[in-house]
Amino acid sequence: MEKIITTPDPSEYDNFFNSYIANANTDDLLSALAASEEYIVNFILSLKEQQLRHRYEPGKWSIKEMLVHMADTERIFAYRALCFARKDRTALPGFDENTYAEHSKADTRAVTSILAEYAAVRHATIELFKNFDEEMLSESGIASNKKVSVRALGFAILGHEIHHLNIIKQRYLV
Repeated sequence: MEKIITTPDPSEYDNFFNSYIANANTDDLLSALAASEEYIVNFILSLKEQQLRHRYEPGKWSIKEMLVHMADTERIFAYRALCFARKDRTALPGFDENTYAEHSKADTRAVTSILAEYAAVRHATIELFKNFDEEMLSESGIASNKKVSVRALGFAILGHEIHHLNIIKQRYLV
């Protein structure tokens, strides 16, 4: 039987994570992460290079930059989950997503390269979360000055991705 990771209780995370966790809208994190990866890859491959480099306003990220941002954020959230699951009590810093995006050089990369990186990160995240037991999923720590559990970080990864997918559909492809 496949492992099921259910939605975190609101006591497991700071209000900052509310919208991401609500976006996840699932009671089966691992299946949703796998399905989301397949959807994102197919969706992005349906877009033309011009669309992938489009910015709906000056100073906004391109879709390619957004994809790299999604992979970067997933890596960081998964690292936080690993630290907390292993009972590392070190408060973890935030990160400046705009600086990361600015220096990602995403627009110079082939979309297939970005998607391969994204898929590798996603597969690593799924394998990591598959091996967290209930005690590990319930562990929490401080990241960006906010309390969050391992379970909540998994749902935040998924919800963060859905947040950006909605932005792509609403602002980039109109």
